[in-house]
Amino acid sequence: MLIAIDIGNTTLQIGVFNDRKIVHTWRLATNHDRLSDEYGIFVASLLRYEGIRIEQIDGAIISSVVPALAPVFQEVCRRFLRTEPLLVSPHMRKPVRVAIEHTEELGADRIVDAVAAVSRYGPPPLIVVDFGTATVFDAINESGVYIGGAISPGIGISTEALFDRASRLARIDLDRPPAAIGTRTETALQSGILFGYVGLVEGIIARFRQELGDARVVATGGWAPRIAEETQVLDVVDEDLILWGLRELYYYNAEGTP
Repeated sequence: MLIAIDIGNTTLQIGVFNDRKIVHTWRLATNHDRLSDEYGIFVASLLRYEGIRIEQIDGAIISSVVPALAPVFQEVCRRFLRTEPLLVSPHMRKPVRVAIEHTEELGADRIVDAVAAVSRYGPPPLIVVDFGTATVFDAINESGVYIGGAISPGIGISTEALFDRASRLARIDLDRPPAAIGTRTETALQSGILFGYVGLVEGIIARFRQELGDARVVATGGWAPRIAEETQVLDVVDEDLILWGLRELYYYNAEGTP
């Protein structure tokens, strides 16, 4: 079995694959201060809870946008899972060619999302929208080449910034308002945040399509299902996209692909 671990700024996503089937997934809050022993005991406990023995794990791959946690999880894999993990980097072998300036600046999550999108939802052109701490838009052209993208603040941190800076605005639940024109402060906020963010997504995708052509749009990340309810521009929602991309990269860099 293969364990795939994606370390995001706010969310830790773990998946276990048995050949081509994803058998278990977990989403946890990222704790930047937790030590390798703590994470190791936690991961081992999750596996045991699902009836997976440590000796069944024969491969591991990690992607991380939190530099300090990459070595922590490498140690978790070595000590607790008894396997040497593959760490995603911009310079590793990958089935998608990258054609951007300063490839060393490209986040691991963006590489993995692009690989998964081409593998599962091709043929290109493709647009990937990852609703995480930041909302990241990535573009793969008709030749299957990753050519760049756009990054905007995520809906969560944008909302938190508004509430932190505007002392008279109380925190609200981001439910769908009854109309775009809010008649109370609460519904006005809901409209501005939710519909405003939908407008951002639709606007950037429209601009990308002007440059790419009629690209299919694949959405992932925590807010993807919610935003997809409010727009027709997201063709596919795949909350496990990054895990599938990690699997693809692992076997692409190993001898033989199951």
